[in-house]
Amino acid sequence: MSKRPRPAVLAGRWTGVNCLWMSPDDPPRESPTGAVVAAAADGACATLEYTWAEGGRPHAGLMVLRHADEPGVQDVAWIDTFHTGGRFMLLDGESDARHRYAAMGRYSVPQGPDWGWRIVLDVEGPDRFALLMYNVAPDGQVYPAVEARYARDTN
Repeated sequence: MSKRPRPAVLAGRWTGVNCLWMSPDDPPRESPTGAVVAAAADGACATLEYTWAEGGRPHAGLMVLRHADEPGVQDVAWIDTFHTGGRFMLLDGESDARHRYAAMGRYSVPQGPDWGWRIVLDVEGPDRFALLMYNVAPDGQVYPAVEARYARDTN
């Protein structure tokens, strides 16, 4: 199996467009987004800190991504002011057919079974990446939640 990309190759500042789906039947809501990626813990992981907006209100998130050639347990720790309500979510690495950096977590919903949350970091080249997030219903149906596409900030 090929190795997953190491997120630290994305070290630097990034700008782009964030698309947010509030429901699968609605069109996505777009806003500008910015991100900073840095190596951390002496190269054992990378941090990805990002900002975006919804309804004119600013939001921010932070991911700590563990470096590992093969996916494993608790590869990602994530917190976001909109999606996680300021609580940490731990996500386990998973195999991805395109060998992207992918992880899966779970969250509780009132009066129902847990839902899944999938995050994919797709390194499209040295100057482009996408951060993709999906809701996974208990029946396995997958719904887009976030698609943020970034280009390296050269300013």
